[in-house]
Amino acid sequence: MKTLANIALAAMLLAVPAAAQSVMQGVDMDSPAMTEATMTRAQVEAALADAKAKGQPADLTGARLNGLDLSGLDFAGAILRAARLNGASLAGANLDGVNLDQAWLHRANLKGASLKGANLFQTQLIRADLSHTDFTGARAPANFTRADLTGATFTGADLSADMKNQSMGLMRGDLTKATLTGVDFEGANLARVVFDFAVLTDSRLVKANLMGASLSGAKLNRTDVTGANFNDADVAGARMQGLIGEEASTLANARNLDRVIR
Repeated sequence: MKTLANIALAAMLLAVPAAAQSVMQGVDMDSPAMTEATMTRAQVEAALADAKAKGQPADLTGARLNGLDLSGLDFAGAILRAARLNGASLAGANLDGVNLDQAWLHRANLKGASLKGANLFQTQLIRADLSHTDFTGARAPANFTRADLTGATFTGADLSADMKNQSMGLMRGDLTKATLTGVDFEGANLARVVFDFAVLTDSRLVKANLMGASLSGAKLNRTDVTGANFNDADVAGARMQGLIGEEASTLANARNLDRVIR
């Protein structure tokens, strides 16, 4: 009976809309699992050094590292799946190729960190400081709600919905109300990504795929949209003053084009 109940619950979660599927619902952010650490920085350093000596990735799956100062550490290739890093500092850390799937980094500091080629499926980066962070080539259908991504790089990154493995492709990058000033999304796959009320002023969407993306209320002032694909993107209430590289066909197939604020 328990197995059947679990299956039913999973089916219900997959069936509800993404907006109602907030992982924050029912999560006690004040619980020990979300606020305390069970390792010290020294222990994390030792685990990384031991894995490197053995020529294998450090496995910190599910580790509770909340609030730790892990700035500048080399986590390259490490497995941090479902790890808890809320309020932790990873400023300037090397996180290239890491697996952060379903990890929690609520209000974490990753300023200037490198996450090239990292995996961030359903990673919770709500209100995180991701300014000047490098996500080049990362697979990041993550929750960036209200995060500060000023000057970040997403060149060739993929934040799009997973249409093959998720119900209706609802698991996608969510940048609602995020600060994206000066962000470089050149060549990024942003299909069906949520940018509602995000600030994309002076950002670059050169050759980015925004097909089916939601940009309701977003600010794209002086944004470079050269070669960008806005097919079926919802631009209701979006501010688009001084777009760079705009051609007649750039927004022609976007939805609610008549509600764009110029």
